[in-house]
Amino acid sequence: MILYRPVGLKELELIAEADFKAFPPRLPEQPIFYPVLNFEYAEQIARDWNTKSNSFAGFVTKFEVEDDYVRKFDVQTVGSRIHQELWVPAEELPEFNHHLIGKITIEAAYYGENFKGEINPETNLPKIIKSA
Repeated sequence: MILYRPVGLKELELIAEADFKAFPPRLPEQPIFYPVLNFEYAEQIARDWNTKSNSFAGFVTKFEVEDDYVRKFDVQTVGSRIHQELWVPAEELPEFNHHLIGKITIEAAYYGENFKGEINPETNLPKIIKSA
């Protein structure tokens, strides 16, 4: 199954440190890892929420998970019909990562007016992200 994950700059840095092969552990205040089912929903979060707080940058990642494994998670609709996501308990994230197929890719990048940092004009990614 193809899934998407909106992330901020810090989470993207951690994904890059894992060679784009795993999502980082959740923080104690984050009991659920929630990948989303479509680009449009991920884009809304990355563009409209992530660019307004913390690092003022949002990114849409795309990845594939083994179908047999991912079926165990029910689809949750949390708004309109495009707002669909899976709720993966934080303690299950290492196992979830084990079922990723290939690498996590960056599909889009958005920057708020308060973003501070250099952007590589070739990749549209912050220069601190070494490879994608």
